[in-house]
Amino acid sequence: MKTLLLKKDEVRRLIDMTEVIDAVEEAYKAFSSDQVEQPAYIGIHLPSLRGEIDFKLGYYKANEIISMKAHSGGFTSNPAEHGVPNSMGTILLFDARSCALICIMDGSLITGLRTGASGAVSVKALARKNARTIASIGTGNQARMQIRAINEIMKIEEIHAWDNNPETLFKYKTDIESEFGIPVIMANSKKEAVEQADILITTTRGKGSLVEADWVKPGTHIVAIGTDQQGKQELDPEIFRNAKVVVDSIAQCTEKGETWHPLNKNIITRDGIHGEIGEVLLGRKPGRESDDEITIFDSTGMAIQDNTTASKIYQNAIANNVGTFFQFFE
Repeated sequence: MKTLLLKKDEVRRLIDMTEVIDAVEEAYKAFSSDQVEQPAYIGIHLPSLRGEIDFKLGYYKANEIISMKAHSGGFTSNPAEHGVPNSMGTILLFDARSCALICIMDGSLITGLRTGASGAVSVKALARKNARTIASIGTGNQARMQIRAINEIMKIEEIHAWDNNPETLFKYKTDIESEFGIPVIMANSKKEAVEQADILITTTRGKGSLVEADWVKPGTHIVAIGTDQQGKQELDPEIFRNAKVVVDSIAQCTEKGETWHPLNKNIITRDGIHGEIGEVLLGRKPGRESDDEITIFDSTGMAIQDNTTASKIYQNAIANNVGTFFQFFE
């Protein structure tokens, strides 16, 4: 048995966003169907002026693949000091029947792709059918990825964007308008952007309430992406009081997600969480039930998303004879 090596450019060529959206839907349904073993992920915060690294491990019984991903972020001095990107990812795939390592692939694109796809899956399940306007709080790489994914499943008429860095905000406007032809209005304040939203996306490394409850209009669907560790926060916990709360993983979101904050303040109870997105996709729990409902999708990111996405890339690589095989085991 040989091991396949897939570099970043090869990974990029081997999958498109529609395939990622399908893979993420499969992941959520599998997770809610007892087809997944997924230990709690490990996050390590490195000493100050560096960043963090997360390790996610998952076993998918249906495809007999075990995936292990290491993903780092926030190492802003990396390009200048070490000659490597400020964010990096690596995914290992193991054949669960033998536990042999079958693939090593660059994982830096996969995290962005599957996280973007998760927002699109939630929009399909929870946003109003006539939603057309997006507000983006944060305008970095993941904010762009959310638009790339959501644009595959609905018509976006305009985007209201805010960022605390005016240069980053202007570049986002230029990039999005150039790539998609969607008008981007640069908001003067967070409040100004949020008040326009049919769909609100938050993709920051927030350390406090960036979005206040009284800014959110009835019928808004919120895609909360930025909080995946305790200490991070983007939403006023009061938003949760009268919202339908859907999470990727109850276990993760109640410990490390945005949902932890209203739980900690006794604004909602664990029973106040409507359910996991997989339960909605399987039809076990209803999605949106009225046009006035505020819905929240709290996404912390799961190993099974990496697993299904990376497995599809591996299958495509084999089918198209892409990558380099090497003898890992003697």
